[in-house]
Amino acid sequence: MEILYEDNHLIIVNKAVGEIVQGDKTGDEPLVETLKRYIKEKYDKPGDVFLGVTHRLDRPVSGVVVFARTSKALERMNKLFADHTQIKKTYWAIVCGKPEMEEGTLEHYLVRNEKMNKSFAYDHEKSNSKKAILDYKVIAYGDRYSLLNVNLKTGRHHQIRCQLAAMGCPIKGDLKYGAPRSNPDGGISLHARSIEFIHPVQKTLLSVVAELPEGDIWKKLLR
Repeated sequence: MEILYEDNHLIIVNKAVGEIVQGDKTGDEPLVETLKRYIKEKYDKPGDVFLGVTHRLDRPVSGVVVFARTSKALERMNKLFADHTQIKKTYWAIVCGKPEMEEGTLEHYLVRNEKMNKSFAYDHEKSNSKKAILDYKVIAYGDRYSLLNVNLKTGRHHQIRCQLAAMGCPIKGDLKYGAPRSNPDGGISLHARSIEFIHPVQKTLLSVVAELPEGDIWKKLLR
């Protein structure tokens, strides 16, 4: 975890692969608790520290995560995240193979299977489905992999993972969605690269970029 931005209202971090945003059945310490301890020690705060989770990233994904330091900031950030026109989130993904088109828009109807913790993509509306839209553009090609820039237009369960796999280009390391082999760190090559929005309290434009994970594959593709 690396802190990218911090003020009295928000704290934004670059989550590492394997870190969890909120507690789960593993019992591993989540980022929200690590950050509470950091705030308590840094500012010598007595009593409990408030920290609100505004959105989540899957455990095997890295990149930008925003937390709210006050209830007012949390309420306003929740409204921003609910309206996808108010926040610009950009992801970078290393995918297997090459997309047919260098850039495009993917539209699917996703059905979430809770038991499998997986979403399934269809090109037509189905019972309990939710429409999912994203734009992608190829940044770089390699021999076996491509690096894509992805902008979400909707926020669905495993949306990027599911839609890119449906295009025939599963994310590197994402066994759940059809990648042939796992990554050495157990993660997948999906990185929440940047976020941009109007600060909920200061009303100024806030733009934050997260450095890419360590690893030769990112550097190799960018070369």
